[in-house]
Amino acid sequence: MENPKLSIVIPAHNEEGCIESTITSLNKVLTEEKIGHEILVVNDHSKDATEDLLKTLSHDIPELKYVNNLGPNGFGNAVRYGLERFSGDIVAVFMADESDNPRDLVAFYRCMLAENVACVFGTRFSSKSVITDYPKLKLIINRMANTSIQVLFQLPYNDVTNAFKIYRKSTIDGLKPFLSPHFNLTVELPLKAIIRGYSYSVVPNSWTNRKAGESKLRIKEMGSRYLFIVLYCLIEKWLTGIDYKKETHEYSRLRQQEN
Repeated sequence: MENPKLSIVIPAHNEEGCIESTITSLNKVLTEEKIGHEILVVNDHSKDATEDLLKTLSHDIPELKYVNNLGPNGFGNAVRYGLERFSGDIVAVFMADESDNPRDLVAFYRCMLAENVACVFGTRFSSKSVITDYPKLKLIINRMANTSIQVLFQLPYNDVTNAFKIYRKSTIDGLKPFLSPHFNLTVELPLKAIIRGYSYSVVPNSWTNRKAGESKLRIKEMGSRYLFIVLYCLIEKWLTGIDYKKETHEYSRLRQQEN
């Protein structure tokens, strides 16, 4: 049986300094690993040469497609735009700035198939993870935020805010509608998946600070947005979580009967 196709959604806003190397290295690794894939870049209202580079690259790399986000800009909006348009059986959210490692994506994909789970989540905070040049203030805030989420939701998983995750298409469909227009989407997706009873595995991943361009995450702006989505998911867990788990259990039972 042919392996499921992997789609990689990459939001890109003014990433002329790194988008070419991100795409070429990603395509090279996935091709070497014989993983059928598409690379779907969402150009998020870039004002630099990002779109020109994507046009040129798309002629040379058949697996590359790009679309312009026609809605409001923002990391979450761009990812959501891509999640409505990918063609694969499995989809990954991958950063344009080379902070994510293509080899880790291969490990995520292999884990999903081997363990037959609905999601694979990365963690940058494992003894097997390698972090390079993580800004100290962001690191402190990251650990405080993730620890708070772990306590509130009673989770063993320690890196909910990590954008680097993969999902089956059926899982993405089950998590809609999405609410987050910005980086808080990185929290909304995994928390909804966990609350709604989807199976998941956690795999260590590396992280490297960008070498070109500028980070789009603004800590002061994001605090209230993260808080909103965490509280939204917490209310869902308290009020409706058990219903989702019943539905997931019934779906699994029916699948077993079919097999």
